[in-house]
Amino acid sequence: MNIPLKIVFMGTPEFAAPTLKALIEGEDRVILVVTQPDRPRGRGREPMPPPVKILAEENNIEVMQPESVSDPVFLDRMEGLSPDIVAVAAFGQFLPKRLLDIPRLGCINAHSSILPKYRGAAPAIWAILKGEKITGITTFIIDEGMDTGDVLLIKKISIGEDETAGELTERLSVIGAMVIMETIDGLKDGKITPVPQNHEKKTLAPLLKKEDGRIDWNQAPDEIKNHVRGMTPWPGAFTILGGEKIKIFRVDVADGCGAGSVGKVVEVGEGGIVVAVKRGCVVIRELQIPGKKRMEAVDFLRGKGVEVGTALG
Repeated sequence: MNIPLKIVFMGTPEFAAPTLKALIEGEDRVILVVTQPDRPRGRGREPMPPPVKILAEENNIEVMQPESVSDPVFLDRMEGLSPDIVAVAAFGQFLPKRLLDIPRLGCINAHSSILPKYRGAAPAIWAILKGEKITGITTFIIDEGMDTGDVLLIKKISIGEDETAGELTERLSVIGAMVIMETIDGLKDGKITPVPQNHEKKTLAPLLKKEDGRIDWNQAPDEIKNHVRGMTPWPGAFTILGGEKIKIFRVDVADGCGAGSVGKVVEVGEGGIVVAVKRGCVVIRELQIPGKKRMEAVDFLRGKGVEVGTALG
């Protein structure tokens, strides 16, 4: 009879919840959940618990929320628990060596890319921005670098032609839970051999700022489409129309369009707003203006006309 492993889970956002749920329902025992402190959210700026904390408390699992996992009090607690594995999914802090040395089977992480590509905090966004057709989940042994540890398992998936970063991240969260469970089983059975990454092939996926969402109309049509997909839902793709910041949620590559300067409207109609870009055109399908809800471009045109020749910036 196999003795259940003692697992500490570390994660914070909605992305991490499916992995915690899978661990709770599995044959091993989650003895502690570690997540980020409650943060102010919403209009009232009231402190709100992370999704992982809510799920843990619903299942009567102890939760710790250290401001820093380098806190000696927290590390003393971890050493006292002597977990077999620390499983991590979108936790949000670097783990110090003292913590990495505690579990006998290591600290393992589920990362939303095929490492060594797209190391960092925003891999799904960058995969779409770069026009990737394939991505996946990589589990690896955490070391002191940023997503540099030896690889355990890789699960590849195709990226949908119109899939946004938000949609892709949601899919990857479910797949990540499955891969974490398979990885733990493999480590228990001794059937997984860690493989070093080829660090020369690394690419990075750093966090983005709101200003990164601004559309550069001087890009090619497919690059602009990927930009909008990658920036949805955050930080959000936008342009400036008549001095107002307009959020853009969906664009398509236009098959053909009239002549026009880059960034200028060349056609309006039932298809949407056609904009001239580098080496072609795109058509804006969905947008949002200040004070209004997200809407189809054709509905926007019925309420507020946009002249051919209007410049977007």
